[in-house]
Amino acid sequence: MDPQSERLHSTARGGRKPKVDFVFLAHGTDILSILHLPFAFRTLSSYAYRHHWYTIVLWPFVNEALNGGGVVFTKKHEDLKVRVVHGNTLTAAALIHQLPQGVKAVFLAGGSSKLGRAIALYLCKRNVHVAVLTQSKDRFRSMRSELPEKYAQYMIQAETCKDGSTYKHWVVARWLSSEEQKFAPPGAHFYQLAVPPIAELRKDCTYGALIGMRLPKGIENLRTCEMTMERGVVHGCHAGALVHLLEGWDHHEVGAIDPERIDVTWEAAMRLGFQLA
Repeated sequence: MDPQSERLHSTARGGRKPKVDFVFLAHGTDILSILHLPFAFRTLSSYAYRHHWYTIVLWPFVNEALNGGGVVFTKKHEDLKVRVVHGNTLTAAALIHQLPQGVKAVFLAGGSSKLGRAIALYLCKRNVHVAVLTQSKDRFRSMRSELPEKYAQYMIQAETCKDGSTYKHWVVARWLSSEEQKFAPPGAHFYQLAVPPIAELRKDCTYGALIGMRLPKGIENLRTCEMTMERGVVHGCHAGALVHLLEGWDHHEVGAIDPERIDVTWEAAMRLGFQLA
């Protein structure tokens, strides 16, 4: 190592420390992707994430925890001055804007998930028929009860993937096995929300990528790749948190997604210069 490296590093790190405006709670999308985070291995994080055999030996050092979409923090610390934001409202908005204009029907796998529920409610209120894949009648009734009566007709229950055999647009908010994917008709498109994304097994269908947003021009000091994204692109939830900061919103975005804020969040992102990747 160059003998001047230590002194240069100390000088670069010295002086006045800037105020922190935004903190992104880094997390992986699968067990080994934790090692791709910038504070783990800078060399790995400088490239888009791929599986590497040599990360297997580090598996025992990786752990996982749940926080209820941030609710645990806001309940435990009611006087928080920092806004807690999961950013999934923008992820939902981005998925919706990937659908072709004038779409009439969507098959939704994982409708009871946070993203699935919000997308289903939003689309039904715009006269789009949504077949929600769930075997729980109680869960389905609960979700449909959130719709005004005049829109409830647009949400129907699908108990198996076979019920999606006539739908060209499959929104995937949970893992789908190869057997389940077989029920999609030829030419169907899979819109990916499941993490990690489903395997691309159907040669006669198309698959979207996980939601990514290209950052506005002028962004500096972005030295790493965020998981599988290229440089300058971040996941929708990360971009959603940045929009929350730049707009100066003072509410927490935790727990269930509010469908009424999907358009507001999307319009703010577009105004700030974010783009679908």
